[in-house]
Amino acid sequence: MIKRLGLDRFSALYLWALFMIVFGITKHDSFLSKATFNLVTQENVVIGVLALAFLVPLSTGTYDLSIGSMMSMSLVISAYLSKHHVMHPLLAALVALAACAVAGFIAGFFVIKLRINSFIATLGMSQLVTAVINHTSSQSITSAFPESYRKLGKDTFLFGLSRYVFFFLILAVVIWYVFEHTPLGRYMFATGGNPEAARLAGVRTDRLVWGSLVASAVIAGFAGIIHTWKIGNYSDSIGPGYLFPAIAAVFFGASQLKGRPNVWGTLIALYALAWGIYGLNLAITNTTWIQPAFYGASLLAAVALASRSEVVKVPKRKKVSSLSPAPPPATGLTNPVVADDQVVLVEDETGGSPAGA
Repeated sequence: MIKRLGLDRFSALYLWALFMIVFGITKHDSFLSKATFNLVTQENVVIGVLALAFLVPLSTGTYDLSIGSMMSMSLVISAYLSKHHVMHPLLAALVALAACAVAGFIAGFFVIKLRINSFIATLGMSQLVTAVINHTSSQSITSAFPESYRKLGKDTFLFGLSRYVFFFLILAVVIWYVFEHTPLGRYMFATGGNPEAARLAGVRTDRLVWGSLVASAVIAGFAGIIHTWKIGNYSDSIGPGYLFPAIAAVFFGASQLKGRPNVWGTLIALYALAWGIYGLNLAITNTTWIQPAFYGASLLAAVALASRSEVVKVPKRKKVSSLSPAPPPATGLTNPVVADDQVVLVEDETGGSPAGA
């Protein structure tokens, strides 16, 4: 029944539809409106970009827990350089992304060259980045960016949505195309699925893992740039607080559509959870517990669904008749291989009779 209804691959869509129906009926005045659509869409762009940043190394079987700190570092560098008129805000943004790339490269060095587990290496890197941020900046940086710079991403484009929403969608399309339609994407998933087999097949697994960490850091830094357009200020609470919602969206999305980490499953999970949280905020007075409870429950459910999907049920083989069939004629076909309950005869390389004939 679960597979017939597609609950194993489309559970987030069913959940999203349930939220829209329930809260659309009970809170139709404030829930189903263009203003609500724009608000929910724009408020979750930063989390969505961080989710994509986490998704890239995850395709190679690597965990990057430093994405929140990378976002903070990008925001701090661009805000500091712009506020003190060191350089133009656009150039400051490029410098911030370059700094994130360097930090990602260093994290990759620990993972690849020193063979430290990515979970530990990126967690340690996040603390180092946080220490640098706290040492070089105050707890907040306000009024750092001129309005002309913020308009580049904040001005509305289509459907009343800001431009940074479409930058986010463009980034998602690029990552989707790389994952699904290029050899690089296939090599990344091969590395994540079985790194030893991929290495023996000629895939440069170490280079892919290292590059994925650099790409993840740059994408996380781009989330900081989007925040400069969206809010324009820095505080020490920005960045790490987005980490858990991003991870929850990625793992919930991994159980959707393809049964593995994928871009559109991540975005579906992200906005299904976002609309559910918004609806609950409208329906319940005390809402401080809703977001952590919702993301925690979704992460547990996603991991449970993923673990169930990895259980492979081997069908029982049919009983072989006691009367053995006549042996095949010696036509140069030998080395029988059993696959899916069928015998496939592989031709002998020498073209001669079967071995031992």
